[in-house]
Amino acid sequence: MRVEPVPLGFVFRSRAKEEKAPVAEKTTVSISKQPRDPQAPKGRPTPKRSEAQGQRRSVANTPTNRKEAAKRQREERRVQMERQRQALASGDERYLPARDKGPVRKFARDFIDSRFNVAEFFLPMAVVILVLSIVRVGYLQNLALLLWLVVIVLIVLDSVLSVFRLKKRLAERFPDQSRKGAVAYALMRSLQMRRLRLPKPQVKRGERP
Repeated sequence: MRVEPVPLGFVFRSRAKEEKAPVAEKTTVSISKQPRDPQAPKGRPTPKRSEAQGQRRSVANTPTNRKEAAKRQREERRVQMERQRQALASGDERYLPARDKGPVRKFARDFIDSRFNVAEFFLPMAVVILVLSIVRVGYLQNLALLLWLVVIVLIVLDSVLSVFRLKKRLAERFPDQSRKGAVAYALMRSLQMRRLRLPKPQVKRGERP
């Protein structure tokens, strides 16, 4: 009886296929069991729901053209100005302009608002002096000139005294902070009438800041 020889390539090839088949099946099953978001891009992990919602919201809020972007900027500027206006009335530090922010500037404002300043009465006194000067009466015109000199001297003396006291108080209260420009800021505020000052005064006269 003649036995035909079996090709060696056939034996090794079939055995190799049988060993690889279970591995391929396991890999297919494990991949198929993993949940995948149908909206997730290929090759990337599925984003969380909160991240996906944030991305959609940012895309929705992105202006589509220049006109819409300009409109949005105007709206944001209007909201910011309204916040600043309310902050100037209430003294809210969060939305005050940059020149009014900070504890040093707040102390300078409170220092001026807590005392009587000669300079704040300059405008009404100037009106009175102007009226006296235009009246064609000799002694009234001389009185107007004298009042001008008295007012100027009083404003200078009161301003020098205010500067000296304010510098001393600032050095005591804020030794490690920058106090640059605070004194000039306070002097400019002292020239304004109390009811016209912005931010609005937060302390009463005579109250120690």
